[in-house]
Amino acid sequence: MEKRRLGTTDIHITPIKMGTWQAGQKQWVGIEDEESIKAIRAAVDAGITTIDTAEVYGNGHSEQVIAQALNDVPRDHIVYATKVFANHLKHDQVLEACDRSLKNLKIDYIDLYQIHWPSGAFNTEIVPIEETMSALNQLKQQGKIRAVGVSNFSRTQLEEAAQYGRIDSIQPPYSLFWRWVEKDVMPYCVENNISILAYSPLAQGLLTGKFGRGHKFAPQDNRAKNKLFQGENYERAQQALEKLRPIAERHQASLASLAIAWLIAQPQTQAIVGARTAEQAMGNAKAVTVQLSTEELAEIDAISRMVTDHLDENPVMWNW
Repeated sequence: MEKRRLGTTDIHITPIKMGTWQAGQKQWVGIEDEESIKAIRAAVDAGITTIDTAEVYGNGHSEQVIAQALNDVPRDHIVYATKVFANHLKHDQVLEACDRSLKNLKIDYIDLYQIHWPSGAFNTEIVPIEETMSALNQLKQQGKIRAVGVSNFSRTQLEEAAQYGRIDSIQPPYSLFWRWVEKDVMPYCVENNISILAYSPLAQGLLTGKFGRGHKFAPQDNRAKNKLFQGENYERAQQALEKLRPIAERHQASLASLAIAWLIAQPQTQAIVGARTAEQAMGNAKAVTVQLSTEELAEIDAISRMVTDHLDENPVMWNW
């Protein structure tokens, strides 16, 4: 899998990254560690050597599962990305969180360390971004992290963070059915050579086409609160999927591969794709083989707007 440069660093990442929220088990249903380990190993075997996690995914459990999965893989073969949560953004809390993640992952440096949510999210204490960035810059100087990224930041928040140190990536929700990042964040990233690491690139499974009309999630599944799975949004998504299917069939590809291929063809953009099973992980990797023409990219773009043109103005995907 041909790699791409992360921001302005000398770190090279795969256009598809393995997402591991589900490996933390919390807010997911029916996830077993053994399956997660197989999925992570299958992803690496298929060429996806960039792994994304976070301390909040199962309170470190996702990081620990990754360590189990990759314990015999050479350190320089994997790019590890993790995140510090919004409740740990004071200077010393950032340092402590990083040390915990290093211990959980059983590595001596993190390639990309990211602020998971801006200060104040989820009713957390407000911490000046200058203080948080000071800690991240210190970790970078100590060699504990190689690059700094942010997640779920607006353009204004990204610009403010960049005043206090180099930001090499931003992680927003981005897919054919969720395109807020294109409005103002993407132009800034293109201008400043910041990598966009898109999470929920399959709209939490909706773009796979496996959830038909009338599907209901268990209340404890985070997707039960996802706006795209509700009401008219869900019906419009079903109509859009019907129009995407013939394009996928032309390429002998799955709907998921088509959606990922479109996404990684966008400026500065890579896709973080989760997988519950080894089969799903291998399927995700196949998206890099789908080469879309300019006309097809435009056709897919138009179909996606059947959904995105009707969404409300709130860029958060869940009704939390």
